[in-house]
Amino acid sequence: MGASGWSYYVAYQPDLQVALDGLRRQVFETGDYWWAVPYEYGKSAADFPNRPMTEAELWADESVQESGTHSILDMSRILADGEEPGYGTIQPVIEAEAIEYLGTRKLTRSHVEAIEPLANRSWFGRCAVLHDADGNPSEIYFWGSSGD
Repeated sequence: MGASGWSYYVAYQPDLQVALDGLRRQVFETGDYWWAVPYEYGKSAADFPNRPMTEAELWADESVQESGTHSILDMSRILADGEEPGYGTIQPVIEAEAIEYLGTRKLTRSHVEAIEPLANRSWFGRCAVLHDADGNPSEIYFWGSSGD
């Protein structure tokens, strides 16, 4: 099947891990992920009333562990500044990157296309705080790719 790209916008909140945890909860509860057990392409877990009712139940299945969910559920934590990116992690775009790549400290939705290449490997994600027209943080953009 190969990896799938995914992206999400969530309301801004200063703790990126709390934002990630809330997004993961929402994606799981709505079934907006690929479930490896029925192995049906083009369908989400929401299409199956017998899908797992807890994340522990979902991840207990070896098929899911190997194939992932092709969603934010495959990401577990936000990296700290200077921490090396790894499997299942989200690395925030830092101010220095924003300045280097886009010449600005405050990213907006208009910058999303330009920053997407920063998530350049599978089973890895990025996030960026996006700002409104007045320069205030307004949302967080999560993107990356995962799954096999």
